[in-house]
Amino acid sequence: MRLICLPILALTLLSSTASIHAQSLLRITEAMSSSGTGGTPDWFEITNLGNQSQSITGWKMDDNSFALVNSVNLSGISSIAAGESVVFIEDAGGANLTNFRNYWGGLSGIQVGYYSGSGVGLSSGGDGVVVFDGTSEMNRVSFGAATTGVSFNFGYDASGLLNTPTDTLSTIGTYGVFNVNTTYGTGTTPLSNTGSPGAIPEPSSASLMLLGFSGLLTLRRLSRKS
Repeated sequence: MRLICLPILALTLLSSTASIHAQSLLRITEAMSSSGTGGTPDWFEITNLGNQSQSITGWKMDDNSFALVNSVNLSGISSIAAGESVVFIEDAGGANLTNFRNYWGGLSGIQVGYYSGSGVGLSSGGDGVVVFDGTSEMNRVSFGAATTGVSFNFGYDASGLLNTPTDTLSTIGTYGVFNVNTTYGTGTTPLSNTGSPGAIPEPSSASLMLLGFSGLLTLRRLSRKS
């Protein structure tokens, strides 16, 4: 009987675990504060590290004043699916969305939104990004002086804690980072940028799976003791 019940209990545990941990977990995972002369607008990336979609209607951002009163609206994207990375560029009305996509190879299947307003430009000398859900702070990052044409990348563990140094620069081959060397918009001079807009791995599924296996091992030990 115990052998029959064990799989049933294990499935129940896994189901309960999935239910308990069904939540969104949004984090700022990349930021570009210095694309270069004639380059793209500043941009940053948000990744949903959780396993549930999150509406971001009414969400806002600010730079390193980290103040809701100074924040501006995030536009063009209404929700972020589990495991999805989206990009927001500093661009009034979204006029340069197509140019941005084209520069980075099209960004097929990746949502790109926009924001604009007084005082939210990302300084190449060091700055930060904070995201608010409309009333409360959800996540913030800080970074130092930029290396022209290279974005900052921020890695997190499955619980959403930052596990990379603040000033980690994007490195080709890590987190899907790649290099482009082409003209931007109406420019005539090729511009080299290194980054991974919209391409960040999602770690929480692996964490959830490990939790499930842990539950199975616990049930097996209990079965042996009985």
